[in-house]
Amino acid sequence: MEIFEILKAILFGIVEGITEWLPISSTGHMILLDEFVKLNVSEAFMEMFLVVIQLGAILAVVVTYWKKLFPFSLGRGKLLIKKDIMIMWVKIVAACIPAALVGVLWDDKIEALFYNYKTVAIMLILFGILFIVVENRNKGKKSKINTISQITFKAALMVGFFQLIAAVFPGTSRSGATILGGIFIGMSRTIAAEFTFFMAVPVMFGASLLKLVKFGLAFSGSEVIILLVGMVTAYVVSVVIIKFLMQYIKNRDFKIFGWYRIVLGVIVLLYFWLV
Repeated sequence: MEIFEILKAILFGIVEGITEWLPISSTGHMILLDEFVKLNVSEAFMEMFLVVIQLGAILAVVVTYWKKLFPFSLGRGKLLIKKDIMIMWVKIVAACIPAALVGVLWDDKIEALFYNYKTVAIMLILFGILFIVVENRNKGKKSKINTISQITFKAALMVGFFQLIAAVFPGTSRSGATILGGIFIGMSRTIAAEFTFFMAVPVMFGASLLKLVKFGLAFSGSEVIILLVGMVTAYVVSVVIIKFLMQYIKNRDFKIFGWYRIVLGVIVLLYFWLV
């Protein structure tokens, strides 16, 4: 196996780790990267790789937020259940149901219809505009939801429907859609981002498992190495990006990401129109 293929897998891992958590569309960037950087693998493996590489990013969330995500602890020799965390998980699962149903029932059809540069570019621009509009609309307003425990089942489901948009249209950004949805219904930027991170765990794990089942476990040695390199890279980069984003939004809004999306979307449309 050539070292060049390893370097390309690292590049995919870096892009995944950065774009999975910033609201700029990991799927969109991965599709676009695949247009210019081709791994020497089968089409079926590449389709699976672009999804399963997200497992590295998921692990970054689990490690970073372990205390907030793990609902069990030991006290005086007994297993204790943290009620607030269990309730949070019920809300997360409820929020993930719409996207999960659509993914299981129509995954292949969605990919065939929408996984192309035109959809990616349009959704990059559209949600870029929405980020700017929503941030301007909320400027000076106090957020209504400032802790995870204040998120109601109704609010969780509303964020879940924003996630559904991202599940159908690549370029939307799962994190972008759910953060935007959270801010729109009154969540603080910090809580919207955290809830987005937590929702990613079952969604991305489920999507990865579905792709692995469809692909099967008949990996070649080089395919295993490429997949592991991509996942490990995505994990390391994700840890850094998650910490960066949470620090960044303490005193800043998301408008810069909106402008980035608009510029990138226009560049993509111009590039493919000219070629």
